[in-house]
Amino acid sequence: MTLLERTYGRYVRRLPRWGRVLLGLVCVAGGALLVVSPFRSLGVLVLSLVLGLALFGIGEVTRAEGGWPGALTGLASLAAGILVLVLPGLTIGGIVLLVGASLILTALSDAAEALRGGGDERVARLMLAVSTLVLGIVALAWPDVTVFVVAALFGVRLLLFGLDHVVAAFRGRPAEQGGRPGRPWRRTAGAALALLGSLALLFLGVRLSGTPQPDAFYSAPATVPEAPGHLLRSETFTRTIPEGASAWRILYTSTAHDGSPALASALVVVPDGVGAPPVIAWAHGTTGWATGCAPSLLEEPFVSGAMPGLDAVLERGWAVVATDYTGLGTDGVHPYLIGTGEAYGVLDAVRAAQQLAEAGLGADTVVWGHSQGGHAALWTAGLAPDYAPELELLGVA
Repeated sequence: MTLLERTYGRYVRRLPRWGRVLLGLVCVAGGALLVVSPFRSLGVLVLSLVLGLALFGIGEVTRAEGGWPGALTGLASLAAGILVLVLPGLTIGGIVLLVGASLILTALSDAAEALRGGGDERVARLMLAVSTLVLGIVALAWPDVTVFVVAALFGVRLLLFGLDHVVAAFRGRPAEQGGRPGRPWRRTAGAALALLGSLALLFLGVRLSGTPQPDAFYSAPATVPEAPGHLLRSETFTRTIPEGASAWRILYTSTAHDGSPALASALVVVPDGVGAPPVIAWAHGTTGWATGCAPSLLEEPFVSGAMPGLDAVLERGWAVVATDYTGLGTDGVHPYLIGTGEAYGVLDAVRAAQQLAEAGLGADTVVWGHSQGGHAALWTAGLAPDYAPELELLGVA
């Protein structure tokens, strides 16, 4: 018997039946909370994860049949929960890494137990081990999956774990006697569902891993003016631009939603042969909030942002200035549905584009947006008189 088995077997594993039932029910409740509402405030979500890790850890060390792998997994889960709790400055990526490492250890423990079991129990445990391993790998390989998705699927794992504890308490022998009764087919079905969910997330992660990453163009130069609306750099842009038009991507100074200096990028598209074309300041719809979700990085920049008719706009002799908003392409937090941050990005894009000599833009400007961009367009119209009074905004659509 190992040191872990002697230490925890004596004091923790001999919980009475009502204690094991209570522990299982608490695990079920915690797992259900994470499953049904993972997109709660970050503080509450992190607290839920801490409690989930702690409950999972306690549950692992109370299972007599788990042996030293289960005890080791339980201690690792408890340690991860404590680290998240005592390090409030830990980033989301750090939290995901801790959860991922804990899940991988759990998967190895489940696999070890499965090899010792038989029948339906072995099949169910192997499926749970594979699903947990996949989830842990996804968390480590793609931190952009974020703590929200990991929390939801960890909630499924915790919920199944709690149900397992409750069933074991009612149907099994006392924990100190060891052994485990056969599990009904429902446990195998639940494990199969968990495996399918994890594989679906893996497929999603593989698809998302192809999201473009910003190149050096989006990085801040050595010297950046403090004032917003300054053009920092530009270069020719040709991807999906219609014939008879010229385009550039630009990097410019702007203002974040909290009033701090920020950088943003945009596309400027101008019909050829038109002098001083009027400007449509296009505010795109939702493309995501990760850095790589900037429309100027995507394969179809204007289709991705739901612009209905770039060709028609250019045929009428109008130019388009399409901001990515701050935090998409450039460093910083994307102000999703935060009107001030969106509006600053739109207004400063027009300011910067007017400094692009090759474009030769006119002064007349209309703001046009759809979905998230509709929200941005309304805020742009409201803030323009104070934030950018020099711009001649003729209307908003």
